[in-house]
This record gives sequence, structure tokens and C-alpha cells, in this order.
Amino acid sequence: MPRTRMAAAFAAVTLMALTGCGANAGSNNNAAADDFPKKGKSIELIVSFSPGGAVDTAARLVQPILEKELGTNVEVINKPGAGGQIGYTQLTSAKPDGYTIGATGSPSVVASPLDPARGAKYTRDSFQPLGRQVIDPTVIAVQPDSPYKTLKELLDAAKANPKSMTASTTGLQTGEHFALAQMQEVTGAEFAPVHFSEGASQATTAFLGKHVEILVANVSDVTDLTKQGKARVLGVMTAERAPSLPDVPTFKESGYELEAGTVRGYSAPAGLPDGVAKKLEAALQKAIEDPAVVQKMEDLGLQTSYLNGSGYQQFWASQEDDFKKVLPLVQKKD
Repeated sequence: MPRTRMAAAFAAVTLMALTGCGANAGSNNNAAADDFPKKGKSIELIVSFSPGGAVDTAARLVQPILEKELGTNVEVINKPGAGGQIGYTQLTSAKPDGYTIGATGSPSVVASPLDPARGAKYTRDSFQPLGRQVIDPTVIAVQPDSPYKTLKELLDAAKANPKSMTASTTGLQTGEHFALAQMQEVTGAEFAPVHFSEGASQATTAFLGKHVEILVANVSDVTDLTKQGKARVLGVMTAERAPSLPDVPTFKESGYELEAGTVRGYSAPAGLPDGVAKKLEAALQKAIEDPAVVQKMEDLGLQTSYLNGSGYQQFWASQEDDFKKVLPLVQKKD
């Protein structure tokens, strides 16, 4: 069975299991939806990384529109650490009543439960995807005064002297870590990864302080840095040049077949009443596709790529298949 059909079938089975098939289940779901959200009861939106990064920024952009659509306060709660695992654990441990949702980003949310060494208390089935917001391509950048002017120069140097240069990630088995591993596999260039598990703002601060030589990040993390002359981006890991970095070549243009990036969206703990899930999905779609939000995301270098909850769930399932294949590249080797 083709992957998309398998994922669709899985989504249908899961939805039946979560929402129930009987009339009583339906009436309970309707009652829960009619009463959601209760007046004066806030909704928590968990961000699994520190304030100031792209995940946090996107969540705070959609927050006021969610409040308007849902008619209650939405509070962004930062729970950084362990490459997102701390926040994801809190999200999936919450009661599936709609009052706790969270920002979810892959590879971190997809890969962490696949590696037994991580000890994750959740799996993909612990999440109920509500909507995808963006795909944020990975980039590699050096200091403005770096002797490396092109991507080839940098990768040739890293190939000639493996692990001689430090490169940032936002934690073990995050997008940047996978990108470094893929880079090594495709080009032979090997950097020494330094994992900043609280997120992009921590990694960027280290780079700006010259505590790490190479910044492996997303387009949204480096757009302003480039404008301010604080970083020189040498390559973008996507099929086409990033609109916010028009002068930066893609890896493919430089001769390397490599694409990587971070996908971000929003999810709830699995088991939401169907009507509550529909209300949250509708509010998130309004927020994500709001013209002002879309424009602000574009200003950050991010292209909105909305998928509804079902579409995001299928996309998530396909990513899980893909990451299983490359996981050995980023697992600890003791």
C-alpha cells in the first residue's frame, strides 16, 4: 500500500479509536465541544525551546489570534531542554481536554521517541496533530571575518581536517544535528557538533560570542543576523534559494545534493474530543493563514505551508519512516 494511503488509513483508524463509535461517545464529544473553552479558563501553549527562537516567535504571533477565535486567554509557556524532549513530555502528559496544546517541530519531535537511549515517555501516537505552519530550511553560516568565502572552501577544509571546527545544533537529534550528519555522509566534511539543548537563541548567542565557529541553523534564525552583518551564510539546504537570502546559493548549486530543514506545527495530547479538536484546528488555521501573520513570518524568512490536522498527521507519519533510516547517523556511539 502506498505510504500516503497507509497514513490516511492509520489516521482514520486512530480518529475512530479516539472519538468512539457509539452514540454516547458522540453526545459526550458534542457536550465537551459546546462547553469549550470555558469562560475564564486559559489555554496553555507549550513551546519546548527558550524564548527568542523561531518556534517561540511563531507561537507568539499566532497567540493573539487564537485568543480572539477561541474567546479565552492563551498563555505561551516555555519549557526548554533536552532538544525539546522536556516540553514534549509535558505536552503529552497533559489531559486531552483542549486546554494544553503545544508547538511541535521535527526532526526533534519525530526522532526522539525512535531512539531507545533517549528514554522518551511518548511516541507519535501520544500527539494529536492540529496543523502544520512552516517548513524552515537549514543553513550553514560562518563568522563575518571567516577566511571561508564559499561553501566549497568550508567543506573542503572540514574534510581535510575532520572535527577541527565546532558547529552548533539545538540539541541531540534535532534538525541541525541531522543536517550535520547528512552533510558528512554526502560531502565527507566532518564538524564537531556542540549541542545547545535550549534552542536556537542559545546556539546563536554562543556563535555571536565566538564560542562556536560554525552556525548550523534555519533561515529564520539567520535572516536578521545577515542584514546586521553578524554572520555570513554560505549555503541553504533547499531546492530553491530562500527569498529572504536571495544571494545565498543552495547546496545543490554548489554541487552537493542535500536538502534539510525543520517542520513546525501545533499539536495536542492524543485523545481530544472531536468537537474540541475541530475548534482548535479552525482557530489555528485562522491564525496561521492570517495575512499579518503570514507577512511577519515572511519577514523572518519563513514561507507559510499550512496543512490541517489530518494532513499534518500524514506528513508526520511519512517523516517517521524517513528518519528511521538516518537515525543511526546521529545516535551516540559509546
